[in-house]
Amino acid sequence: MLEPAEQEIPNPRSYVLSPRETQVLEMTSEGLTNLQIAERMNVTVHAVKFHLSSVYRKLGVSNRTEAAVVFLRNTRQSEGAS
Repeated sequence: MLEPAEQEIPNPRSYVLSPRETQVLEMTSEGLTNLQIAERMNVTVHAVKFHLSSVYRKLGVSNRTEAAVVFLRNTRQSEGAS
């Protein structure tokens, strides 16, 4: 298994997340649970899981931690470019 620092981070331009997927990913990266995300978005937990599954597929990751790492690294990179 690769260490997190060695994992290749997808190019942000290589995937396009929907606004809802981005919202779910942002809350996931803040450490919220699926239930907390569902309550904030006024959707079912199933809907959150569906969005996360789509996010994982688009980012080429297998879990919420890897997805959050991609999100946070890309957010920091884009903030540094501003």
